[in-house]
Amino acid sequence: MARETVVILKDDIDGSEAVESITFSIRGHSYEIDLNEKNVAAFERSFAKWIAVARRTSRARTTTRGRNAGAGDARAIRVWAAENGVKISERGRIPRDIIEQYRARR
Repeated sequence: MARETVVILKDDIDGSEAVESITFSIRGHSYEIDLNEKNVAAFERSFAKWIAVARRTSRARTTTRGRNAGAGDARAIRVWAAENGVKISERGRIPRDIIEQYRARR
């Protein structure tokens, strides 16, 4: 029997369908937020003046092996969880134990 799992990102601000997950860091803490096109634009506008004068650094280490999954990993983890009966929210942070279960299955 064939099975198809569809993961739909929900905008963390207004609950509409999100188009992008944005990862950002401040004061040593990394965050990820799912946003629709309008809220992505607003997010980028709000940071524009700070980014214009900031120095770029290397990519945050927490995105793939740190405290939380990266955007691509989050989608894959949610699909894996759905296929394996693991309960997980459709949006927001993925609990560390679920990330570890996902990584251990490889």
